Amino acid sequence: MMRSLYSGVSGLQNHQTRMDVIGNNISNVNTTGFKRGRVNFQDMISQQVAGAAKPTEELGGVNPKDVGLGMTISTIEQVFTQGNLQSTGVGTDVAIQGNGFFVVKNGEESFYTRNGVFGLDRDGTLVNPANGMRVQGWMAQELNGEQIVQTAATPTDLVIPVGSKDPAKATENVLFACNLDKNTPEIQEGAGANDVAKGTWETSQKIYDSFGNAHQLTVSFRKVPGVPNSWQATVNVDADNADFTQTRVGLGTTDGVQNTFIVNFDNYGQLSSVTDSAGNITNPDGEIVLTTSFTVPEANADENGNPYRQTFNINLGTIGSMKNTVTQSASRSTTKAYSQDGYTLGYLDNFKIDSSGTITGVYSNGTNRVIGQLALATFANDRGLEKAGDNTYVETNNSGQANIGESGVAGKGSLLAGALEMSNVDLSEQMTDMIVTQRGFQANSKTIQTADTLLETVLSLKR
Repeated sequence: MMRSLYSGVSGLQNHQTRMDVIGNNISNVNTTGFKRGRVNFQDMISQQVAGAAKPTEELGGVNPKDVGLGMTISTIEQVFTQGNLQSTGVGTDVAIQGNGFFVVKNGEESFYTRNGVFGLDRDGTLVNPANGMRVQGWMAQELNGEQIVQTAATPTDLVIPVGSKDPAKATENVLFACNLDKNTPEIQEGAGANDVAKGTWETSQKIYDSFGNAHQLTVSFRKVPGVPNSWQATVNVDADNADFTQTRVGLGTTDGVQNTFIVNFDNYGQLSSVTDSAGNITNPDGEIVLTTSFTVPEANADENGNPYRQTFNINLGTIGSMKNTVTQSASRSTTKAYSQDGYTLGYLDNFKIDSSGTITGVYSNGTNRVIGQLALATFANDRGLEKAGDNTYVETNNSGQANIGESGVAGKGSLLAGALEMSNVDLSEQMTDMIVTQRGFQANSKTIQTADTLLETVLSLKR
């Protein structure tokens, strides 16, 4: 009789624990990145009244007789199903689609979270603004003029260099493409200004010197009289100041050449060769790259007192190719410089985070620079993580060590900037569980009441 009383007590206690978990789930229905908890029950040890007996020649077997002694909680675990993603429009908010946790640190202690509400502190460090924990990742390092992220290295704090400078870069390469009209008229000696204008195709492109000053590169194409499929190109940097800039263009060198070269095409309208003013001619295959130099205004002279001259390359494309190459066809002239790699001084205006967690800085001079990359952690058993408050988790003996790497690799999810992961709590499910739990609690209370009535009847037998 006492067994039923204590069974009812165990049912009351454990259903109350389940109600506590349900209440916590409901209270966190709008908590960013929250993962709901789940309570599983199991029966407690049973008292054996009679054991089992095997069959004999005279009688069959007898089953054991066990009286249960109540129930207990088997597990209280987190359910790491994906929550819905909600757009916020805040560039520093990041949501994880799939597996993984953000890595944040308090000193040397690591924590893991699905909450991607991030921001910058006064030092530009990417942090969780609620508790100041620092978001971990890898800062980009410059290697051979490029920003490289070494994701195999140990993660560190991510610092956004707000207001930092991007130094000016002198133009090193100018790329040409498109077409020269085969039907452009030749310019005869003594031709008038109108005829010269009709027979000349002029292109212009802004380039930069080492100070970040802009200059105008002009390349004019005109047919060579009497020579089919040949064009003479004249190159000038700052044509209105050509006497000072003294533009020179040649194949591999600008020594002993002028500012002109000859472009030759084959019968298919493809590049065949280039000859500079010194008579140097290109190889029969490969890219056509012309070395160009000009005098930079207001620059320091070299050790010999000569004016400082800047050198860059003009790339006309590949011989025998039609892609990103100057061609000659009976179509409107469209040849132009479509790309150059110089720029002026710039300041960090903004930064963006892409689906791989790469943080790219956007500078006022139009350049983009990789700043760093967010790290993600996965675990062999994420249900083995221990809650540490502030929507964070820590490793345990049963979670396994954190496998830290970039998103999209080794089962790690992708990232979405400007969005947050909502709680995975389903209110309808929680309300249903609440009803079931309430009924279980009430039924166990009835067990206690009935057992008490039985005890009262036994005590009244002597009357």
